[in-house]
Amino acid sequence: MQHERPVQILIAPDSFKDCLGALEVAGALGRGIQRFLPDAGIVMVPMADGGEGTVESIIHATGGKLVRVGVSDPLGRPVESFFGISGDGQIAVIEMAAASGIELLEPGERNPWITSTAGTGQLIRHALDRGCTSFLLGIGGSATNDGGTGMASALGIRFLDERGKPVNPGGGALGALRRIDMSGLDPRIGQAKIRVACDVTNPLTGPEGASVVYGPQKGADPEMVKALDHNLARLARLIDEQLGIKIDRIPGAGAAGGLGAGLMAFLGAELVKGFDMVATTVGLEEEVARADLVITGEGRMDRQTRFGKTPHGVALMARKRGKPVIGVAGTLDEGYEELYDHGFRAIFPILEKPSDLAYAIEHARELLERTGERIARMISLSR
Repeated sequence: MQHERPVQILIAPDSFKDCLGALEVAGALGRGIQRFLPDAGIVMVPMADGGEGTVESIIHATGGKLVRVGVSDPLGRPVESFFGISGDGQIAVIEMAAASGIELLEPGERNPWITSTAGTGQLIRHALDRGCTSFLLGIGGSATNDGGTGMASALGIRFLDERGKPVNPGGGALGALRRIDMSGLDPRIGQAKIRVACDVTNPLTGPEGASVVYGPQKGADPEMVKALDHNLARLARLIDEQLGIKIDRIPGAGAAGGLGAGLMAFLGAELVKGFDMVATTVGLEEEVARADLVITGEGRMDRQTRFGKTPHGVALMARKRGKPVIGVAGTLDEGYEELYDHGFRAIFPILEKPSDLAYAIEHARELLERTGERIARMISLSR
């Protein structure tokens, strides 16, 4: 009698935010599956969409390493940060939130008039010092509205007022900006390839721009929002006049308080979809092709999941290859049923009884393991 070959399962989830990283989620699901299907072939590819967890995902997939360094936080104070280097030592993976993120500040400290992206520029410089020639940047979760000028300053570009003196850090000081001096830019940038994960389409200024849409959550009142928008418009005009680059209306220029614009204008970066950037780097499509079944998920799955989120990207890739996809979520919210029209065969919440968020977070590992076991039992029925 011929034995059926073991099922090959790819587990490619995003992190469960404020709870478990993507690798921990994948590991827990895998342990649960192997309780009931000990011979199952399991491959884990922790995923991200360019935000939190991007460094972990890529260093896991490439056999890379985490590098811890000291940089400046958004208010210029020393803070321990990190970035990743791929296994071949060539690619630096940077999450700007690790240096210039809003989570580094107490609520009362949030002030986009003075916060700076200098720490992100320092991370780039540290990676250059270690020989990296390619950069992947995730720019979600910023505390800043400085158009990337702090980042650029850390790499040698000078932003000068009418007296030729450097302007102060932060979006508020851009009102005094008169000249951009590119002469001191680190020459290694010219040889580097820089890709930026950016899933927002906001322009730099105007009603849909960085200041108006995102300024309030970073601590800006209506008067400050108006001034910050005016200052970013000045920056855009100077970039046009002095660098010959029309940056203001490019989709994504307003990401991370205008850091998207700064990375494009000052470093020649390319903005790409976050999921696509990570999926290409970790070789996700090749792993999907080898699998019989794909499992993905995130902390909450709902109608918004299909707008650029990791599980939706994984499901689309699997559907293209004709592979069934199962979703796993901490909670299911309004509109999750729509995901069945986007490649998902089944979607499992991990909670087994009415529970609050604190319980779900505390018991997430065991709940994921038990969910993995339920999935394995369902697989055995289908086989």
